[in-house]
Amino acid sequence: MKDIYVNHIAQQMQVKAWQIENCALMFEQGDTIPFISRYRKERTGGLDDASVAEIKHWVDLYQDMEKRKATILETIASQDKLIPELKAAIEKCVIPAELEDLYLPYRPKRRTRATAAKEAGLEPLADVMFAVRTRNPQAEAQKYVGDKVPGVEEALAGARDIIAERLSETASVRETLRGIFRARRIVAKATKAAQDNPEAAKYRSYFNFSMPIQRIPAHNLLAILRASGEGFLSVSLDTDAEKCSKKLYYDFCQEHSYPAEPLAEQIKMAVEDSFKRLLEPSITNEIIKEAKEKADIESIKVFGENLTQLLLSAPLGQKRTMAVDPGFRNGCKIACLDEYGSLLHHTVIFPHPPQNQKVKSIIEVQEMLEKYSIQAVALGNGTASRETEEFFKKIQLPEGCKVWLVSEDGASIYSASEAARKEFPDEDVTVRGAVSIGRRLMDPLAELVKIDPKNLGIGQYQHDVDQALLKEKLDNTVEHCVNSVGVNLNTASPYLLSYVAGVGPALAAGIVSFRDSAGGFASRSQLLKVPRLGPKAFEQCAGFLRIRDAKNPLDNSAVHPEAYHIVDKMAADLGVPVKELVGNAELVSKINAGDYTDDTFGLPTVNDILKELLKPGLDPRQAAQEFEFAQDVHSIEDLKVGMELPGIVTNITNFGAFVDIGLHENGLIHASQMGVKGLADPSKILKLHQHIKVTVLQVDLDRSRISLRLICPEQGV
Repeated sequence: MKDIYVNHIAQQMQVKAWQIENCALMFEQGDTIPFISRYRKERTGGLDDASVAEIKHWVDLYQDMEKRKATILETIASQDKLIPELKAAIEKCVIPAELEDLYLPYRPKRRTRATAAKEAGLEPLADVMFAVRTRNPQAEAQKYVGDKVPGVEEALAGARDIIAERLSETASVRETLRGIFRARRIVAKATKAAQDNPEAAKYRSYFNFSMPIQRIPAHNLLAILRASGEGFLSVSLDTDAEKCSKKLYYDFCQEHSYPAEPLAEQIKMAVEDSFKRLLEPSITNEIIKEAKEKADIESIKVFGENLTQLLLSAPLGQKRTMAVDPGFRNGCKIACLDEYGSLLHHTVIFPHPPQNQKVKSIIEVQEMLEKYSIQAVALGNGTASRETEEFFKKIQLPEGCKVWLVSEDGASIYSASEAARKEFPDEDVTVRGAVSIGRRLMDPLAELVKIDPKNLGIGQYQHDVDQALLKEKLDNTVEHCVNSVGVNLNTASPYLLSYVAGVGPALAAGIVSFRDSAGGFASRSQLLKVPRLGPKAFEQCAGFLRIRDAKNPLDNSAVHPEAYHIVDKMAADLGVPVKELVGNAELVSKINAGDYTDDTFGLPTVNDILKELLKPGLDPRQAAQEFEFAQDVHSIEDLKVGMELPGIVTNITNFGAFVDIGLHENGLIHASQMGVKGLADPSKILKLHQHIKVTVLQVDLDRSRISLRLICPEQGV
């Protein structure tokens, strides 16, 4: 990678240039983000995976920019206009907008007023006027009157069109206006289409809206732009045309000298036309687009944080589980699963109206609990959830068996997906949905990776942001979560395996096929027998895969096979077998990390090995915790202002947090109601699925909206 890019990335990220260079080189060699951040700390200076992912984003961006530069240089050269100074300026560019500014005068364009003027032979007149080399533009214009130009006024108008376009394509002019426009206010006003339109009602707060564009919150901007796209709002910047035109004329005079009248009047007219017709709409779009890009990044960051917390939700573990998808008229779908999540039995019970088969349902559930040795009940949090929870309180559960509330977000999407059809080709969507609820309780990460994160009910305006950037962030987030937890090589689904560093869908399918035929993996080294899984893929994935009860205990740890020899030497120096060293804090404490470093493995790697020896294969996720909603609240009509309630955080945005208080409608804690002065950052106060207590501030029955205030967060799930 070129030094100009390396230095720019280092400056933007506030890291050293060598860190960027090393990461770029490792990407070129096919190394993955999780592998680099976990096993190449000496070469990255200890950068975490978020930083490595950001470097990867920049590297990809500049690879694309290099291709763009090549196209631009070729295009300008074909016009015989590629002077050395222009070529050097293009090659030194690191900001896309500046590159496009340099290219703008040479970019092939559709026919314009300036094009027509040039075809009429008026460009020499425009050149003379632009260079302030005439004191009498009318007399100069007279020279161009002829068949194509009927009169002096037409000649001057054509010259002004050329000058206006030339100004609009001048990089310094555009950058000056960008600076001015960035300090202006964005203005939104209701259109005629919004009047008395029920679809536009949700945007009512923006019908006469104004705020400095640099300060507008991301969710406000994305809402305004969505409404604009739907035709309900007109959006602009409150630019001052007169002041901007005066500024551009002053800058022109500073560069070219002050023209005398009447040329000054012609230049002023060209400047005003350039601003109103060409520059103002173009730069306005740029600045709004620039603001949206910032809003996209902020919103995507929130989405990524929520997704991380969701995927790393506490697993209940391998328990024989009864999964319940509650419902009224269509009954409650029940799926009984073994400790590995395999479907043992499914049925439907009807304990609620209109059937009201309570006694029959209780008997059926009791029989299933006993027959399938159920250890936990996973209850979906959708329709009839509270009523079904009350129903289960009438049932004698086995000792230690508890009812756990599980989010249903995305379960219906999964049940109709190709992944679900492959897993359960003979079952309908209701059974698949219930199974997914049960598996989410046992291991949220393993189940949720099968669902597009955009369908998981988290984040804000995810369908309005840059979808390519969103996909990049979500892919990186899922990959980070999977690899930070580690994957059981002998039980993981192909969907989970595909997110392991260096694997992907094709190799995941190959691993599962080999596993099935070989009866499981006895060691990590067996991965090299999987078709098409070569040394590079093995290097990337091996450290993130776990084999329980393997002959070599390190195969169930995060110690990479490339570093096994270090542990062998540690054990040999202590005079014990490796198996005795693993998990033995007393022995590990006797090891001096500095004694085991070399040119390849430095202190960061050796220290990581020692930490892993203390708690090999430790799952970083917390243990699941029970939760119970208020017993006297079953509908929004039961709520009273001032009431204190327990709740679970279901989504976090920049403007607040949504909380499940046991009703069909979630309540909202606005950022101003987080228990601190002013507007708080919800993501710094609350976590997804955290158990909290709230006070009811307001209940809007007409719009089914509940406003809450945070009392005190309890320890999160």
